[in-house]
Amino acid sequence: MKVFHGTILTLDEKNTTARYLVEKNGKIVFVGDELPSNYAACERIELGEKALIPSFADTHIHFASFATFHAGLNVMEATSNRQILAWLKDYAATAKEKLLITFGASPYSVEEGRLVTREELDSVCPDKPVFMVKYDGHACVVNTALLNKIKNKVSALRGYHPDTGEMNQEAFFAVSDYVTNSIPILDLIKNMKKAADFMASKGIGMIHTVSGVGFTGDLDVDMERWCGRGFDNGMQLRVFMQTMQVKNATKRGLPRIGGCFACALDGCFGSMDASMNEPYEGTEQSGVLYYSDEQVIDFCKQANRAGLQIEMHAIGDRAFDQATRALKAALEDYPREDHRHAVIHDCLPTAEGIRICKDYHIAMPVQTAFIDWRQEPDAYLESILGKDRCARLNPLKTFLDSGIIMGAGSDGPCTSPDPIMWIYKACNHSVPEQSVSVYDALRMCTYNGYYLTFDEKQRGTLEKGKIADMVILSENPYQVPVKQLNRLKVEQLYLQGQKYRSDTKGAIAHIVSGMKRKSVKV
Repeated sequence: MKVFHGTILTLDEKNTTARYLVEKNGKIVFVGDELPSNYAACERIELGEKALIPSFADTHIHFASFATFHAGLNVMEATSNRQILAWLKDYAATAKEKLLITFGASPYSVEEGRLVTREELDSVCPDKPVFMVKYDGHACVVNTALLNKIKNKVSALRGYHPDTGEMNQEAFFAVSDYVTNSIPILDLIKNMKKAADFMASKGIGMIHTVSGVGFTGDLDVDMERWCGRGFDNGMQLRVFMQTMQVKNATKRGLPRIGGCFACALDGCFGSMDASMNEPYEGTEQSGVLYYSDEQVIDFCKQANRAGLQIEMHAIGDRAFDQATRALKAALEDYPREDHRHAVIHDCLPTAEGIRICKDYHIAMPVQTAFIDWRQEPDAYLESILGKDRCARLNPLKTFLDSGIIMGAGSDGPCTSPDPIMWIYKACNHSVPEQSVSVYDALRMCTYNGYYLTFDEKQRGTLEKGKIADMVILSENPYQVPVKQLNRLKVEQLYLQGQKYRSDTKGAIAHIVSGMKRKSVKV
């Protein structure tokens, strides 16, 4: 039993602040301003100038992919392709892996203004296959060694560019499938455990992972479920299966379906294949819509009738309209009071789509990390979208005023999970009138995230009877100037009332444990 004394930000609906919180056997048994005498002798944790808040939830991450890339070479901070190639050369000299995975290349944050090429990758790593994924997770560049292995699988697909080595759209998905199938399963589990530790260091206690990226028999979906059940430290995983085949989710007993890849309705701005109602600036191109309205509506109707929670990726306004129309059709076909369907990203919404989300209670797991994003800067977005459309990107305050529930997420590995940065950017939007309050930003990153997977009755606020999943922040965020919110630090994560600790089981033992715990929610 522990007593926390200081600034307790419950983040309940009334935004209650308390002086004391008592934890017993992993649950919160008291929250208030006057400590009852029967708790006076308990172990006391003095917060001082710090603050206790609920743990964070990452509402959209490709967990297996993030874990894989987190264990590889991250080039996001590179300022030139020369630097990327130098890093890759050093990495290749020491890496034991037979296939090298790197992540984060962006043509918009390097001085050359372009991606590295196949020939450049060959110049520093001619022998081992290299899979260099673009920052947005929707394209890659391969070297000749990898191209020779996958040529027959991708040469007839859209997005195949052997001259530069760049693969996007369907060709990229096929290359990704090949690469993921080449990763040893035990390595994947080890990497996921390390990734969970990293996320815990950022105060994240709940991970919404979208799974299903090409493993034979969708083995990665099962691996993520078993990995989630295998944790002994309180870390929570909720798995969304990325498939348009409803039976693939229902036969596993999953209550959720959707995500990106097979459930992506369009591409992204970085490759100019996000689907747009009007062409990109100076072009006749309007991006890619992967499915017809009929296909998406049929999927949503089937999934909704099966009682599943649905999420779909939509970046461009045309894709956003398609997603909202399809969910509206599904809910009119088979009304459900508490479905918690959602559209992911919602970068360029339309007024009609927002109205549908409001009227049909469709939620939005957004990525505030995309605001003022170094890898996809505002100057680039304005060049392809124009000023008017740029001013409509990520309208958080509009969503909030429409009564739409927003969660916050990283879309990792596209961005590194960092709830402090999500809060900072939500409160310091590049379009100032779309900024939200500190309280609303905190709720996005805590309670709303748990709400999105029906976990809000057990977690997400610091209220009596809930599980003691909590974070100690270095300062009270309400006392920090809004422009300085990014100075906040996560001091400690508590899950089920205990300080977070790494899961010490070996990979095999972890998976076996997870396979046995069929009653644990994932």
